[in-house]
Amino acid sequence: MTTFAPQIKIPATYLRGGTSKGVFFRLQDLPEPAQQPGPARDALLLRVLGSPDPYGKQIDGLGNASSSTSKAVILSKSTRADYDVDYLFGQVAIDKPFVDWSGNCGNLSAAVGPCAIHMGLIDAARIAKNGVTTVRIWQANIGKTIVAHVPMTEGQVQETGDFALDGVTFPAAEVALEFMDPADEGGGEGCGAMFPTGALVDVLDVPGVGRFPATLINAGIPTIFLNAHDLGYTGTELQAAINGDPQALARFEAIRAQGALRMGLIENLGEAATRQHTPKVAFVAPPADYTASSGNPVKAGDIDLLVRALSMGQLHHAMMGTAAVAIGVAAAIPGTLVNLAAGGEGGKDGVPRQSVRFGHPSGTLRVGAEAAQAGGQWQVTKALMSRSARILMEGWVRVPGNVVEV
Repeated sequence: MTTFAPQIKIPATYLRGGTSKGVFFRLQDLPEPAQQPGPARDALLLRVLGSPDPYGKQIDGLGNASSSTSKAVILSKSTRADYDVDYLFGQVAIDKPFVDWSGNCGNLSAAVGPCAIHMGLIDAARIAKNGVTTVRIWQANIGKTIVAHVPMTEGQVQETGDFALDGVTFPAAEVALEFMDPADEGGGEGCGAMFPTGALVDVLDVPGVGRFPATLINAGIPTIFLNAHDLGYTGTELQAAINGDPQALARFEAIRAQGALRMGLIENLGEAATRQHTPKVAFVAPPADYTASSGNPVKAGDIDLLVRALSMGQLHHAMMGTAAVAIGVAAAIPGTLVNLAAGGEGGKDGVPRQSVRFGHPSGTLRVGAEAAQAGGQWQVTKALMSRSARILMEGWVRVPGNVVEV
């Protein structure tokens, strides 16, 4: 009779953060081989989420068959001065044996502070009994600082509330986030480090697809912004219009690969397949009326522009948090495609833009950014937005014991 290794159980917490869901672990709770980066860690997270699944459903795991719900987070008490917690994010592919560690998840960033408090990773002296606890987060994937403002009631995270977020069915408590110095380091000349080619608008030449004006920006997450009309779209599209069109998805992937090459994220086009999480591709358009996926109307007069973005090869059902940071930063800088779609330098009223409200497939979102020129270069001190987070389940996740024996 064949014998098989029994399952092991690992402490874990399942949370919603913004419009995403993920499985959160404390670093020290992982099996020893998975406490270090490498094949054992990747194999464990793939099995937890139920990947790779050729059926695309992740039935045998905690993933929910979308890029927004196939995510894992590892938290640890920070050893860095002035930080409370180190946060590492893994984007788990659904149909491939691949975990992408190249970027952050802005939505799950909202859950990091509440989860760190719940897991006992924050010094008790820093936790407010009532009011707000400020959690200083080191985002380990990209080496950036996030500050989360977590509401508290009687020493516990306040999760329920009346803060509504389009793309999330039920209201919850608001978690305000500050993404400090969100632009990437290094890059081109003239326009500053956040523009890797040194231009606010480039022309991407994509063989077999076309030539497209594009804003290539490293802020929040590397993002390629295109004009909707250059792609034959209006900017009011919902998921079915894009995700049901294999040829459109192939064109977007070709554009993404060329953009990654121009941004210096990869050295040859073949590497794009192993870097699915970054860069993102988004297309923008001026405001227009449309009906969101919820059935609610979105009026042109209530938004500054339209944005649709792709994540892991599919149009996102709402907006990735890190891409929202990129939108806010690009909207604040005159001459980018995002700024132009929003009406130009000062927006509708001519006042320098410090925030923007954009329409996405599920509704609208407001994001702010503080940008200024210094020495001829654009600099952004921080981007701001609000999300919500909630623990969905806590306990142990089980996987076959031989998973980490790689």
